[in-house]
Amino acid sequence: MEVVARQLLLLYLALIPQQNMGLHEKTEIFLEVFGNSEIRNQTEETLKQAALQLSLCVTETLETTHSCLNTTLLKFRERDELTRIFKLWIQPSSSSSECSSILMSNAWDYRVRQHLGTRYDSKKGCFDWDLSMKLFERGCGTISKQQYVQWRERGLAFEMREGVYQITNPTLLSARVFNQRGNKVAVSGYWGDIVSSPYLSFGIETDDKSLLKTQNGHHIKTAQDISFANVQALFQSLSSRRGCPTTSQSDTEAENPSAQTDHKSLTINDLMRPNGIHVTFLPMDSLHKLPEKQKYSHFFNTMYFSASCVHHLGPVMRQIAAPDAVLVVELAKYILDLNKEQEAGFAKKVESIALEAGFEPWYEKKCNDVHSVFIPRKM
Repeated sequence: MEVVARQLLLLYLALIPQQNMGLHEKTEIFLEVFGNSEIRNQTEETLKQAALQLSLCVTETLETTHSCLNTTLLKFRERDELTRIFKLWIQPSSSSSECSSILMSNAWDYRVRQHLGTRYDSKKGCFDWDLSMKLFERGCGTISKQQYVQWRERGLAFEMREGVYQITNPTLLSARVFNQRGNKVAVSGYWGDIVSSPYLSFGIETDDKSLLKTQNGHHIKTAQDISFANVQALFQSLSSRRGCPTTSQSDTEAENPSAQTDHKSLTINDLMRPNGIHVTFLPMDSLHKLPEKQKYSHFFNTMYFSASCVHHLGPVMRQIAAPDAVLVVELAKYILDLNKEQEAGFAKKVESIALEAGFEPWYEKKCNDVHSVFIPRKM
């Protein structure tokens, strides 16, 4: 449920209107929460205010439900768990901010030590190897060595202005169950990516070719610059889809923070409501139960499976896929610990699973090594 809580938070941030937060500031805060293990004071305040509003939304304290933050179909215990998580984000740490920072630095360092083992003492060499021999080979030349090494060492991917990044980003912490001497023990820590980097999401591709210019064989703009430009452009597009048009006044406010409304006065009802968009969260165990409900029969037009969820792709997906549905499955290109043979084997396995589930490759779609695309097989 920590992942669901984090998705709700990122949606909340994306939907903040320009009159409450300028595009530049919103992009900075979004990327901080999205990719940094530690954040600034200002970002923490925004996060707490968002968590407070989301808690009210989840507990149905508000009179209306936001169309993009609909959690009404979740089970009661799932909503209770979301409320518990949001409260953890809201309440100030009982210890000093320094101790809070040590928590994340320890959690991050534990994962790095666990991953590198005996190579930990020469970790910078390992980081350099992963970047130059793996990520660069996979077409990620925009990732800066300095920024990548900093992220690998302490989890700081986006440092876009002079500021102190020392407050633990609570949205990246979660509990994981381990077996210790036959007993199951839940351990709180950071269990996410420590190798591939958050730059892959927004920082290695762009429609603006000026951001991909090189000089003496090196990219002028970094993955951080490209991430910022891409996310800002996405937010600009989102603003143009809301119920009321973007005015020149809000653009002026975006550049003039003093003219903006205090973030603390922002409520769920103030968020943008993009035309024609609804986001509904389903129960955690709902995937294989959806075919049992008539309303989901041949309902979904697009289905996306990450590389880590391919094992959930089964024949029931065919029953909930619309006749013209598209199934997109992430491949293992950016799982750096796999070699070329393992990567190719994974792609074959994905195709085999999709065929068994009642789908076939979509040959009209230009193939790439990042995703496989399938369509329902004709009966």
